[in-house]
This record gives sequence, C-alpha cells and structure tokens, in this order.
Amino acid sequence: MSKEGIRIERKGKVAILTIERPQRRNAFNEYMFSELARVTDELKAGMPRAVVITGSGDKAFCTGFDVNPDNPMVANLIDSMEKKETDSAEMLINKLRRTVDGFVSLPIPIIAALNGLTYGGGAELAIRCDLRVMDPYAVFCFSEVRLGLMPDWGGGATLAHLIGSSRAADMILTARKVEAGEAINLGLVNRISRPGQSLEQAVMLGEMIAKNGPRAVKHALEVIRRSQNLPLNRTLDLEVEKAVSLIVSGECFFGVAAFLEKKEPDFPDIAPEDM
Repeated sequence: MSKEGIRIERKGKVAILTIERPQRRNAFNEYMFSELARVTDELKAGMPRAVVITGSGDKAFCTGFDVNPDNPMVANLIDSMEKKETDSAEMLINKLRRTVDGFVSLPIPIIAALNGLTYGGGAELAIRCDLRVMDPYAVFCFSEVRLGLMPDWGGGATLAHLIGSSRAADMILTARKVEAGEAINLGLVNRISRPGQSLEQAVMLGEMIAKNGPRAVKHALEVIRRSQNLPLNRTLDLEVEKAVSLIVSGECFFGVAAFLEKKEPDFPDIAPEDM
C-alpha cells in the first residue's frame, strides 16, 4: 500500500501541503485527520506567510470522508446509527470539525490547489480555505446527500456565505457536479489554471502574498474572515481597530521607505509569539 499522510515542503516563505492517499483519491480516514492536526501544529511552530494545500496525483484534490469499512470512523458512525446515540454521533462530528477548524484558522492565507475531484468533505475543505485555484478538468461536488449525509466539516454554512443560500442549496441538495467554468462564474474559485498547473499557479499566488507586509496581510485577513459572522457596522469598527494596530506596529515604515527608494520592500517576519 502506498504511504499515507500529509507532506509539508517549503518554497521560500510558502508552505505546500500535499494530501497523500491517492489509492483512495485522497479521502480522509482517522489517520489522515490526525495528520491534518499534526501539520497544523508544525505550521504553528514555524509559520510561513502563506499555505497551499493540494492532493497527491492528478485524479483528486480530496474526496472527503472515506466510507471504506476499514475506516474505524465508519464503524463509529454505524454504531451511532444502530444505537440511535446522538452523543457519539456528535462527538465524531465535533472531532472532524475541530481538526478542520484548527487548520483553516491559521492566521495566514490558505490556498487550495484543486487538481482533480473535489468531493464531499474535500469540497468543504476547499471552500473553507481563503482562496482556490482550480484545474480546468477538476470537478466540485457536495456529494454527501447521495449517502444520506450532509456537510459537517463547516463547508455547507461557508458555501452559503460565499455564493448565497439559494445557490448553495442548488449545489448541496442536488449533489450535482460543478465544473471549472461554472465554478468561476459562481465565485467558488478565484482562478482557473492551465491544465495540470493548479499547484504551480497556487504557489505563485502564495508568493505574491508573501511579498507583502505579513502584519498587513494578517490583520486584513482577520477582518475578511470575521466579516462572515459580524454585522457590517461591527466589521467596519474591527477594520479601524486592526488598521490602527497595524500602523502602531511600524510595518509601514519598511513599505513606505522601499516605495520612496523604488525598491522591493523587505518586511520582517512576525515572531511566533505574536501570531
């Protein structure tokens, strides 16, 4: 059997994560969730300026929760159904959600490079990233209802915020496939790559971000993320609060000085304790 896990490599100030389980189309079992928690902790210990996540091979980004009987989580799911125990079902879902929440809450931009099938929980994981680059032959599908399940990695609610409740209902309740052209029109993805180059173009996007002030990116990203759950007036207040904090940090001295000298700015990294 092929080695399973999530591989981390660094390209300058961008970290690249590869979901390595191609024999199961990069679906998540219990071990893979533990791997996502592990790489989240590793990134916290040595924070890059952007993260790109993609799938191994050229067939799939991620096809979500592995319903293979060999997955211990499937046994827990079946046990919850048979015994009609809400507590055990809630514990399982919360475990999955906490792991995904921890990853997408990293205080740096997270970019999904969708290199193939992006189904079920994989579609949820992609939607919960900040930015998405899609191969023209990749496919989005919120496939959970086909199995009598529903989105539970936080992707359903996030999708409704992203494209509106009616369009989200159209995707989730039908479990239909969405190809690249429609995905860009719906606002599901930010860019369509050339064939086979979703990872390369996602890394280029990460490198563009990494050139900018890391404190400016961090503060702006926090406002963007929190705006999903705040009324507009509170978001505007938060924007002022973060802008003031950014100015006080002194990061703009580096940017303004470089601008006046017609140079590329060289912003200092943020200390781990300040992230």
